[in-house]
Amino acid sequence: MKELLFAVIGAGFWARYQLAAWKELPGARCVALCDLDQSKAQSLAASLGVPRVYQDADEMVRRERLDFLDIITDVDTHGRFVQLAAAHRIPVICQKPLASSLEEARKLASICKEAEVTLSVHENWRWQAPIRVLKSVLDSGVIGPVFRARIDYCNSFPVFDNQPFLKNLKQFILVDMGTHILDAARFLFGDADRLYCQLHRVHSEIKGEDAATVVMRMRSDATVTCNLSYASRMEQDRFPETFVLVEGENGSVELAPDFWVRVTTSNGTESRRHPPPFFAWADPRYALVQSSIVACHVNLLRGLRTGVPAETTAEDNLKTLELVFASYASAASGHAVNLKRYA
Repeated sequence: MKELLFAVIGAGFWARYQLAAWKELPGARCVALCDLDQSKAQSLAASLGVPRVYQDADEMVRRERLDFLDIITDVDTHGRFVQLAAAHRIPVICQKPLASSLEEARKLASICKEAEVTLSVHENWRWQAPIRVLKSVLDSGVIGPVFRARIDYCNSFPVFDNQPFLKNLKQFILVDMGTHILDAARFLFGDADRLYCQLHRVHSEIKGEDAATVVMRMRSDATVTCNLSYASRMEQDRFPETFVLVEGENGSVELAPDFWVRVTTSNGTESRRHPPPFFAWADPRYALVQSSIVACHVNLLRGLRTGVPAETTAEDNLKTLELVFASYASAASGHAVNLKRYA
């Protein structure tokens, strides 16, 4: 099996964990790391055995023979680095959100398609172990056709401590977490044809919204409500867990606190706990999310090797971004949005 060589652009908070996750996989090796902050890049590279460090991404791409590029930077830089990869015909994985606007995201997808360069999005939320189990229950048909579901990501975790730049985003929780939660909704229930959204800014010191409610009518006719908040004091305040309740014609399934999946039918309730896999490098506060990076990488690497599209291609992720930006449009207008206008 040929080893695929790759480079990473970005040495911020998440880069450490994405690089550690790559090291769990045979067949992929990081040979270079680029960041404007040379000392930060050198420190991260030394700790994870990355041999070369650059400050200039153009120089790195010219000098290194890369099989793919992994972009782990702020969203405002994604366009430049994706286009750099496309210009050099290098397959690219980009951190979510792909772009800060739907128009730019579509442009990047189009540029890579024209260049015949694979563009995938690092969207790991759907790869969490309990969410995959929940999906398998839905696919089994045991609860019958779904008519209603609720997805809750509501907690009071001090997210601004590790990522203070989030305070200054004019669009916050829908861009930061909505990309994850709305993608998980699509993964579980398919695409939507209509949505309505309300936003709230609870923390007075931030610029964007820190709570959102999105109600969607799915193409299956199911109603799915997504609640997002970093301003919620809850009895089960379990960052970064996502809670899900799904009602079907023959029963229900719940992803409950502490990774419990409960399936209820006329025969009663069956419960089983599905904790995430353990990795020593994961931050215990983020372990659920960080462990899912490994499963996400497995899928992305398989796509790069075989040519079979990964789950989270740019084309697929555009459908998630359509939901994100349609939610902002709905909140601004006070009306529901017909998603056909975004297709």
